[in-house]
Amino acid sequence: MKLPVYTRTGSEAGREVELDDAIFGIEPNDHVIWLDVRSIQAAGRQGTHKTKERGEVAKSRRKLYRQKGTGNARAGDAKSPLRKGGGTIFGPKPHKYSVGVNRKTKQLARRSALAHKLRNDAVRIVENIEMAAPKTSEIATLLSGQSMESKKVLLLTAGRDDVLYRSGRNIPKLTVKDAAQASTLDLMGAAQVLLTEGAVETLTDALRPQGKKTATTAPETSGVETADEA
Repeated sequence: MKLPVYTRTGSEAGREVELDDAIFGIEPNDHVIWLDVRSIQAAGRQGTHKTKERGEVAKSRRKLYRQKGTGNARAGDAKSPLRKGGGTIFGPKPHKYSVGVNRKTKQLARRSALAHKLRNDAVRIVENIEMAAPKTSEIATLLSGQSMESKKVLLLTAGRDDVLYRSGRNIPKLTVKDAAQASTLDLMGAAQVLLTEGAVETLTDALRPQGKKTATTAPETSGVETADEA
């Protein structure tokens, strides 16, 4: 699979980038996308909710009134969960919401998310962006040149680029991230994914299935002689 490279102004640069079909051309797996997104969203929950139980309410433990002879239902102290201001029965307690997902599943989910974006023509490759100092206007010009100024855009770079990040952090609907750190939720949440040329290689290395070789190597010869050589 090949995609053309675009300049900052939106015109084609006259060259193409070859995409690895093992990463960008797979059949999307929607179930693993759901698993990974659920894990990411669950990890974002604080889990600090808490209500006071009967033993934690700051009230007297004195019996409110005598057991018999008042005409009222019998009652204990003011901490009773049945009374206003009393403790809570089986209230929420702080706990973690984290859901474990193994590394291979996370990689497959990210590859599936990219495959969905490619099928919807939501992936574009731009030439590498080099900036000496942060300048928001240059990133705004880049987005307008790609006709993406009103879309939710995820810009992926080759490694951490603080200058580029600071240039785009004030632009609404734009997220700048290291390609190797972009999650499934980041990819699925963006309407358009912009990849720099260097980010394609970074993303390919990060999502390459374990054990897949980048180049074929000649098999090693063993020291055992065959019958013909003997």
